[in-house]
Amino acid sequence: MALETAEQHGGYRITAINLVIGDLTSIVDDSVQFYFDALSEGTPAAGAKLNFRREAAAAKCLECGHEYPITPPLDPFCPQCDSAFLQISGGKEFFIESIEVDDEDTRG
Repeated sequence: MALETAEQHGGYRITAINLVIGDLTSIVDDSVQFYFDALSEGTPAAGAKLNFRREAAAAKCLECGHEYPITPPLDPFCPQCDSAFLQISGGKEFFIESIEVDDEDTRG
């Protein structure tokens, strides 16, 4: 996706990719970096820096209305009233927020 986008906008070499990852995903930054380095070798994205921004998750109790941030492992009960009727929002994202490219043709 990053390679296609950079090419469509006239960029030649990708210097950084800014990713958004939700706290409730099982995605590990170091693993993403490891596989990215291996897969990008020999492409215009080789050597690009990956910047990770984590998105928090929140819960809202549907019984008492209490809202609070959550992190894994999830407690299935509201800390205020012990209700199990919770609505979870956020924390499931995984997308490219932006791509930084070098607009000079260094391909030789």
